[in-house]
Amino acid sequence: MSLGDKTKNIPSRPGVYLYKDHDGQIIYVGKAISLKNRVRSYFQSGTKSAKVQAMLRRATDLEYIVTDSEVEALILENNLIKEHRPKYNVLLKDDKTYPYLKVTLNEAYPRLLITRRVLKDGARYFGPFTNVGAVNETLKLLKKIFPLRTCKQREIAERNRPCLNYHIKRCLGPCCKLVEGPPYRDMSMRWFCFWRVDRRSCSKGCGSAWKRLQKIWSLSGLRS
Repeated sequence: MSLGDKTKNIPSRPGVYLYKDHDGQIIYVGKAISLKNRVRSYFQSGTKSAKVQAMLRRATDLEYIVTDSEVEALILENNLIKEHRPKYNVLLKDDKTYPYLKVTLNEAYPRLLITRRVLKDGARYFGPFTNVGAVNETLKLLKKIFPLRTCKQREIAERNRPCLNYHIKRCLGPCCKLVEGPPYRDMSMRWFCFWRVDRRSCSKGCGSAWKRLQKIWSLSGLRS
C-alpha cells in the first residue's frame, strides 16, 4: 500500500503522524488538529519546500497516533521529537522547547520561575505548556496569590532594603529577613498544594486573581 493510499483511512481527529524510512527509523514527526487533512496535504499538488520533498522521497511508511486534543498532540510531538530526534524535524530537537513552571524546593527560600530546561536539581517542574503567553500571565497572577521570590540568585543575598516586589506585595522579603524560613517554606508548599492537589481549597480568599486564572486556563488549554 502506498503512502497516499494510507491517508484514506486516517481519522479527522487531533493527533501526531510519523513518517518512517525503509529501515523503520522515524524521519519526521508532525502534529495536526485534523490528521486526515494535514497528512493528505502532503500528497496534493502544489509547491512544497525542499525539506518536505526530500522527506517524502525517503519516507516509505506512515503511522499516526490519535489524541484527545490539540494540546495533547503538541506535547506528544514534543516528546517524540526529543526521543527519536528525526532527521527532518529542524525545530524542537533540543531541550529548550515548551516552557515549564519551576519551584526550587531544593533551596532554603524557594523561587517560582519559568524555565525551558528540566534538570535533575531537586526542584519541582510542572508542564510542559504549549501556550507561552498564558504561562507568563499565569506566573504573574500566581505571584499575587503566592508571593514567592523570583530573583535570579539561588542563595539569598542580604539587603538593607527590600526590592520593589516586596513593596507591591509580590515577595515576602526574605533577603531583608522580613520573613523566617518556616513560614516562607509553608507558602511554597501551599503553592505545590494549589497546583497538584486541591487548587480550589488552597485558593480560598484569592478573589479576582483566582477567577482570572480560571479564565486564562480555559482559553489557553492549560489546567482548569
